[in-house]
Amino acid sequence: MSYDYYDYDAIVVGGGPAGTTAALFAKRAGLNVLLVDKKRFPRDKICGDAISGKSIHYLKELGLFEEVVNAPNAEVHNIVFSSPNEKSIKINFTNGVDLGKGLSGFICRRLVFDNILFQAAKKEMDVIEGLNVKDIIRENGQVVGISGQDLGGEKREIKAKITVGADGFNSIVARKMNLYDRDPRHWLVATRAYYKGVTDLNDSIELHYVKETLPGYFWIFPVDDGLANVGIGMVYKALKKKGLSIRQAHINATESEFFKKRFKNAEIRGDIQGWNLPTGSKRRKIHGDGFILLGDAAGLIDPFTGEGIGNAMCSGYFAAQVLQEACDKNDFSADFLREYPKRLWRHLGPELTMYTRLQQIARIYPLIDLVVGKAAKSREVLKWLGDMIIGNIPKTQLLNPLTYLKLLAR
Repeated sequence: MSYDYYDYDAIVVGGGPAGTTAALFAKRAGLNVLLVDKKRFPRDKICGDAISGKSIHYLKELGLFEEVVNAPNAEVHNIVFSSPNEKSIKINFTNGVDLGKGLSGFICRRLVFDNILFQAAKKEMDVIEGLNVKDIIRENGQVVGISGQDLGGEKREIKAKITVGADGFNSIVARKMNLYDRDPRHWLVATRAYYKGVTDLNDSIELHYVKETLPGYFWIFPVDDGLANVGIGMVYKALKKKGLSIRQAHINATESEFFKKRFKNAEIRGDIQGWNLPTGSKRRKIHGDGFILLGDAAGLIDPFTGEGIGNAMCSGYFAAQVLQEACDKNDFSADFLREYPKRLWRHLGPELTMYTRLQQIARIYPLIDLVVGKAAKSREVLKWLGDMIIGNIPKTQLLNPLTYLKLLAR
């Protein structure tokens, strides 16, 4: 197949962290890239807003770290876990990690964060905002572009050698390629609301396993301007089995005995909103002839914490590598593009396997009580959990079930 008449080397569908990261790295590698999104920026995205050390690594690579740091955000240096029996532990995850300015992570609203990335891309490549992609163009079984409708109602068809689906959990690219996979065992549902006036906010992100949200977790994250990002995350299958309303579970958590004092004078800003998170506890097919999937479209959410920005940016980084190589070889077949999921899972696989096991433990609340109780009494266990969170544990240990048994036996 000749690619001489194609408009672009790559079309990236979706202007979130996965899409913009892929587009920026690919453009800087010399590719002709188009980035499209159905919204106009800045736009909000329902999320926990946590920017991890992994995300910071890619921000530095892209030269955007300082801009994000100087934007409205809240610095975080600790993570607090609490168990159903109301015991809690605080883990400092700055140990030996220098991310610049003493920063180990931060909470930055997606309205702000995504816009910084998108505007950076806008300066370097062709961008179309307000383009609602409706279909995928195929020739002889090969994906060769997209068709959609702009805000003025005009139909657009644009061709590219590779189409990149970075368009979220409800990805039109995944749907059109029959890869949309809503497996209830590997799918989280979550809520998010912003509150003003929640007490005892500090430089910690909080994950609480309270009875009102089991088998899920309740989070409280500090944001800028005295706001708190508050939400819950639950496995979809468990939610349905228990017949729970996720919105009511969110309200119940804020009104529970453990938290009602902190929310007594808090005011909700906006509404409680919900969204879906396909997790990396399952390896989905994320490539084919002429296309690849990134971020939430690829199902890369951390199954334990629900964090997805770092893995999304990671997928964009590896995608750009393979896009460049595919263009160099003029080979956009599924066989060649298989290199993308190979590299991605080689990098993320051990971590996602570990977090899948932790999620399974967290579904059994006596085990949560046990783990938190052990860490509260043992500095050794507490340090191990901290090292695990910041990635200082060898992959061989993370994948060995005996590691967790030995941990619980201490």
